[in-house]
Amino acid sequence: MTDTTFDDALAVLRQLVGSPAAVFHDGQLEAIEQLVDEHRRALVVQRTGWGKSAVYFVATMLLRARGAGPTVLVSPLLALMRDQVAAAERAGVRAVAINSTNAHEWSSLLASLAADEVDVLLVSPERLNNPSFRETQLPALVERLGMLVVDEAHCISDWGHDFRPDYRRLRDLIAAIPPDVPVLATTATANARVVADVAEQLGGSSVLTIRGPLARTSLRLGVLRLPDAKTRLGWLLSHLADLPGSGIIYTLTVSAAEDTARLLREAGLSVRAYTGQTDPAERESLEAALKANEVKALVATSALGMGFDKPDLGFVLHLGAPSSPVAYYQQVGRAGRATASADVLLLPGPEDRDIWQYFATASMPSQDRASRVLRELADGSVLSTPALEALVNVRRTQLELLLKVLDVDGAVRRVKGGWESTGRPWTYDAERYERIAAARTAEQDHMIEYERTSGCRMEFLQRSLDDETARPCGRCDSCAGAWYPVDVAPDASAEASRAIDRVGVPIEPRAQWPVGVADRLGVRGNIPVGERASEGRALARLTDLGWGNVLRSVFAAGAPDAPVTRAMLDGCVRVLAQWDWEERPTSVVAMPSRRRPLLVDSLARGLAEIGRLPYAGALCLVDGGPTGEAGGSSAFRLAGVWQRFDASMLELPPGPVLLVDDLASSRWTITVAARELRRCGASRVLPLLLATVA
Repeated sequence: MTDTTFDDALAVLRQLVGSPAAVFHDGQLEAIEQLVDEHRRALVVQRTGWGKSAVYFVATMLLRARGAGPTVLVSPLLALMRDQVAAAERAGVRAVAINSTNAHEWSSLLASLAADEVDVLLVSPERLNNPSFRETQLPALVERLGMLVVDEAHCISDWGHDFRPDYRRLRDLIAAIPPDVPVLATTATANARVVADVAEQLGGSSVLTIRGPLARTSLRLGVLRLPDAKTRLGWLLSHLADLPGSGIIYTLTVSAAEDTARLLREAGLSVRAYTGQTDPAERESLEAALKANEVKALVATSALGMGFDKPDLGFVLHLGAPSSPVAYYQQVGRAGRATASADVLLLPGPEDRDIWQYFATASMPSQDRASRVLRELADGSVLSTPALEALVNVRRTQLELLLKVLDVDGAVRRVKGGWESTGRPWTYDAERYERIAAARTAEQDHMIEYERTSGCRMEFLQRSLDDETARPCGRCDSCAGAWYPVDVAPDASAEASRAIDRVGVPIEPRAQWPVGVADRLGVRGNIPVGERASEGRALARLTDLGWGNVLRSVFAAGAPDAPVTRAMLDGCVRVLAQWDWEERPTSVVAMPSRRRPLLVDSLARGLAEIGRLPYAGALCLVDGGPTGEAGGSSAFRLAGVWQRFDASMLELPPGPVLLVDDLASSRWTITVAARELRRCGASRVLPLLLATVA
């Protein structure tokens, strides 16, 4: 690198970080030189906070000064994009993002791009396959591309802890780029296998890999094993206020995040929940509040993860463990990026492995589902995702993932109006998915080892990432002893017990028939108000911190059918006592259950006896009852229960009916049963269930 280039690079760096004394970290200048002077393809694997964004922003400005076109930065999360745009502005880099939240700005942004007024264009990997963007914008952009950057590049790899099918599509984009256009991939969380996989997709042996030590010297790691959810929440109530600065409390499920945040707020602590279900505008507001230290903590799922940048984040707690040490390293990397010390504490739970297994199996495409999709598209039809959902009996989120996999594999193609078959032969790679599943199981076992190790915890995480520089940190609880309190204040324990024992989850009634059932079932559009269920209640969600543990054992695969326990019955009575209905039910009706008849019948009879209500019996099954299995699309779930229940033989007194069942997932069973009861004279139908799936 010439002296002039070095001076220019240093000037951009100092403007970027806002310090006239800033200097390059080891490896940064080497990466910039290889990109700018040699037009290399490079993979940078460096710890969080090392300054990977500085590499691509500085390189962009140097390339632009030499007449190169704009950089395209592929970035996986909206929060990450927002931080990257803000960082670019500080350095005088003109950066814009095209994503799902700013569609109203796309025209002006693309006009600025065409006028060469943009230095960096940030896009999600999903945007690259948007038909309009792919066909009208991307070809011209590739022709004048100055540099391609793939951030969080471990997402490319099947073996990465946060693999995304859309990232695999980047291989085709990289292959289409002229060989003299530099390409940079960056990540903080890649072991040797992921590094090799990503490098192969970037160009194989010609790729320069710059890898540094992954030790985070500012982090003080610890693991506190407590007996149950009540005690873990009691610990949070007792000690959250004493943790340094503001931070993040990670949970494994949306309901755990929301319930924990509510408990802490009720205790006077300034916390908010942040999940994948949080409105995008609210997410942005919450991120800003955390950065400004206006809240003590965000209680978050992994939706607040890669790239969220608050340099002075004081702590990261985990209420439940992520499914691998690599994923854990990525999340704890949010803390201590520009501070001398930050606290990281894991509070694992006995339910963690069950939750890991649920998410692992839910994300795996199956051969049967893939075959069904390909059969429906085989005749050359173009079908939207909702139309396919109605035809193939695959739930929307799983269908979207499956379509992405088939798209990346070349079997289907996204076009205007939906999806079409490419006609290319496709074979389900069972061996590949078996290997991935086995790797996921091994990672879970490795996470349990991290929790139980007597050795240095930072060294353990480094070795999980194949970091050969791993050494004992001297700071974690294994190296220096427990740095965290282990007591739980009595009043905190009592408050946590009350929160854990909270009952009553609202069940919103279905108001519309699903798309695609009109021809088969003869219904479409809105469900008539006079045939709908009223808002119902469940004792709890299966994912809840308290009752969820009890109910998961009741509904576990292979669990025997048994009468309802007194504790569950009493819990349901409390739900009824809190239910603010317009009119008290006048009778109790049970759903006919083939899997758990003892459970449902005993619950219905018990509630009728306690409430001194007539028990009208169970709905009759028609033609053997519901067909099909749990899961799948709304159209198939509805078809499986349609006209399978008969209430005509029940003697219903005038007034509302309390409809008792065990478990709600799609809500179509109670929707159809409520319709039948309304048609037989019930003024209202009030569903009461033991559990909802989520």
